[in-house]
Amino acid sequence: MKKLTLCVAAAAALTAVASTASAQEAPPYENWVGLFGQYYSADRMKNPPDGGLTDGKGFGGEVGFRFDPSWAIRFELGRLSIDSETNNPFASDDDGTQLGADIMYFVKDDGAYFFGGLREQSLSTENYRMAAGGVGKHWKLNENTRIITEVAAYHDFGQGYHEYSAKVGLAYIFGTNYVASNPDSDNDGVYDAVDRCPSTPAGMQVDATGCNIDMDGDGVINAQDQCPMTPKGVKVDAKGCEVAVVADLDTDNDGVLDSRDKCLNTPMADKVDAEGCTVFTRREVSVKLEMFFDNNSSAITNPDSAQIEEFAAFMAKYPTAEAIIEGHTSVAGEADYNLMLSKKRAQAVRALLINDYGVDANRLQAIGYGETRLRNTANTIAANKVNRRIEVRVSMEVAEKADR
Repeated sequence: MKKLTLCVAAAAALTAVASTASAQEAPPYENWVGLFGQYYSADRMKNPPDGGLTDGKGFGGEVGFRFDPSWAIRFELGRLSIDSETNNPFASDDDGTQLGADIMYFVKDDGAYFFGGLREQSLSTENYRMAAGGVGKHWKLNENTRIITEVAAYHDFGQGYHEYSAKVGLAYIFGTNYVASNPDSDNDGVYDAVDRCPSTPAGMQVDATGCNIDMDGDGVINAQDQCPMTPKGVKVDAKGCEVAVVADLDTDNDGVLDSRDKCLNTPMADKVDAEGCTVFTRREVSVKLEMFFDNNSSAITNPDSAQIEEFAAFMAKYPTAEAIIEGHTSVAGEADYNLMLSKKRAQAVRALLINDYGVDANRLQAIGYGETRLRNTANTIAANKVNRRIEVRVSMEVAEKADR
């Protein structure tokens, strides 16, 4: 019972260590040969007619062939020397050979392997045929060398004996490392050497070349798609090409068929996007208005000047533009009076634009600054003339059509 417990504990420990030993995980390889030493626990009823075998040791060699990332077959040949119980005067030591064959399953990243197979054991007294099963791991030393660790249990088909073993060995790797020579960087199942789309997002279904199985999303897989760049949403035939519809015209001659044109009446001069709609560019527009007044007056002497007409035309062209009309005076006179006079000048211009030019009153604001914003601070006739003024400047960003 102690032997059974010891071997089961060793198997559990080996599995646990293998599952956490990511630092020592080795990539899959094809073939190996190895030499090993072995501890063997025989059934106490073995060695007829009196039984009495206990523990023993052995050594041997093995060769394995990896035919799949997960599966391999192995053959081993060993020499056993099994001791007898010292308190059984009829028992004797026994030795012989053991020949085995196993099928092996390697878990992900070679964290461990499980195996099952047959053993043919030939001792000096008798031959035994047994089933074998166990768990092990190949620990990587370098690219061509592994340490073998393994525990196994055996069941004799004839006498029902139950036996256990543990072995440690050294394996030499030979053959092609197919993971190293055929990497799959994006894990899509297609090796980099033939992968035409080496950065496929995780989970995407791919074709034999490693690309999205339907690159243009038209419902026809790449292998059958004779028009692999069909625009999204276009009706296609079984070959993945756009279906020619007689009624599908280009009414506004903008280069986009009516079936895809979201702006069917685009002017001929307009540049259009892929959906047939006008392309707009943004730029800043502005207009400036200056008017001058006689001394101590708010009367507009030139109400039909070209500058006023230009300003009114700008306001009509850009109906969202708003303007602040600023009134100013010279330094002559009292400051309070000048503030009142500047307001009257601004209000006079506002009234002119509303009444004579039709500008919406809600878009115009009149403010008087009096003598607080002088252009020329001298108290001369020339300075007073340039200070008696109205200033208006409007600027805004507008979207304009791009020419085809």
